[in-house]
Parts: sequence; structure tokens; C-alpha cells
Amino acid sequence: MLKFISFGSGSSGNCYYLATSDDALLIDIGVGVRGLKKNCRDFGVNLSSVHHVLITHDHADHIKSVGSFSNDFDVPVYATDKVHKGINRNYCITQKIAPERRLLLEKGRTITIGDFLVTPFGVPHDSSDNVGYFIEAGGTNICIITDAGSVTEEMRQFIGRARHLVIEANHDIEMVKDGPYPQFLKDRILSATGHMNNHDAGATIAENMSEQLQNVWLCHLSEENNHPELARKTVESVLRSYGIVAGTDLRLEVLKRTTPTGPFELE
Repeated sequence: MLKFISFGSGSSGNCYYLATSDDALLIDIGVGVRGLKKNCRDFGVNLSSVHHVLITHDHADHIKSVGSFSNDFDVPVYATDKVHKGINRNYCITQKIAPERRLLLEKGRTITIGDFLVTPFGVPHDSSDNVGYFIEAGGTNICIITDAGSVTEEMRQFIGRARHLVIEANHDIEMVKDGPYPQFLKDRILSATGHMNNHDAGATIAENMSEQLQNVWLCHLSEENNHPELARKTVESVLRSYGIVAGTDLRLEVLKRTTPTGPFELE
């Protein structure tokens, strides 16, 4: 069994917690360490049990506190070489990861990290590099895909294997088009290396899920171009058009942007 908590999911900061009975890791630390400590106390999570950090990409809302956390708790940080270099260049990261704590991952190569079997895979996004994670532990698995401008065949394969899935539903297309953002930013969001919209998230789930998929969490919702209820209803409607009923065939939830969601016990 795995325990899963989202400590933040959106442009204000992203951080996910996974734990077995004996080990724990964080995926991205784009939230403040002080707030993370408070939330962990509220959830009965001992941060000293976190022995590993995985990073998806080098945008500030995913890495803001990774250096300070890694150095304060003496925890190694796993990322691709390009992501590590991007973190080191990022001016938002005032405290860099110590060189001895920078450990490398290769896309497509599965490695054992403590109790976890971790496979990073490529995800299209306009960062130095970007990966999703397929993680196996505790007799189950979870697939995490955030900040995805489009869907690749490799991503589809991992979604098809997932029992539990975290996937981006960043925006409603019409809200982006009709909203106040400058055109260059609208173009970036809507591009193949930008962010996934609600409809495409629903179609991606429906077209690639297997019967073993139990839980889906929609992540990284835009504050300006989406609403939790809109995202959920849009994805539910798309799933229904494929004959899939949320609440019956799978459990569908939306991760909160700035406050924790969970905990969830994954089997």
C-alpha cells in the first residue's frame, strides 16, 4: 500500500508525497519549506522519513525550495542532467543543491530508489527538460504527469499501466482565448509544449486507461483559466462520451492548488 498526499498543485507551487510503511519521497518542491513543515505536522508526516526527492522539471513552481530542503534534511535529489543544470541556472533558487546530492536519472531507464521502483519518461513542455514518473511500490503503482503540452506514445503506454494517475488539466481553452493574457502567453499555454486542457485530459484518460485504473487526480489547474468544478465536469463529460462513468468505473478528484489534498491510501 502507498500513501499519497498533494501538498500543492498549480502555478503557486507543486509538491507530492508518496510513502510506503518504511520509506517516503517527494516529487517536486515548489512550495515553501515552512508551509511544507506545517502541513506535514497537520497530516502526521515526519519529514525525516523523506529519503528521496524527484524533480519533474526546472520551472520555479516545481523547484523553488528543493535546494534548501535537500541541504537542510541531507536528502538526495534525482533529476535528469538537463534538469539539474536548469535548476543550477534558475535565479529563483537562492540555495542550490549541493553537488554530492545531485543524482542523475535517465528517461526510459528504471531504477530502484529505496522502496520505490522509478521510471522517468519524457513529457513535452517548454522547460530545460521534463519528465513524468511511473512509480511502483507497496504492491501498486502511480503515474504522475504534470505540465504536459501534448501526449506522446510513451506517455500513453504508462497511462495504460497505471492503477493510479495524476494528470494535468490546466485550463479551459475558451477561458484562455477570451482571457486577459497577452497573445504570446496564450500561444505558449496552448502550444504542444505548453499545458494540457481539460478536454484533452479527459480524452487522454479515456483513450489509454486500462480496467485496473482506480483513481485519477486532475493536477496543475490554472487559477486564471480554469475552475475545479469546470475541470471535473469537463473530464467527466468526456469520459462519459467514451462510456466511462466517473464514480463507478474510476474515482475522479481535483487536487487543490494551494492547500493539501489527501491523504489517500493506494492499493
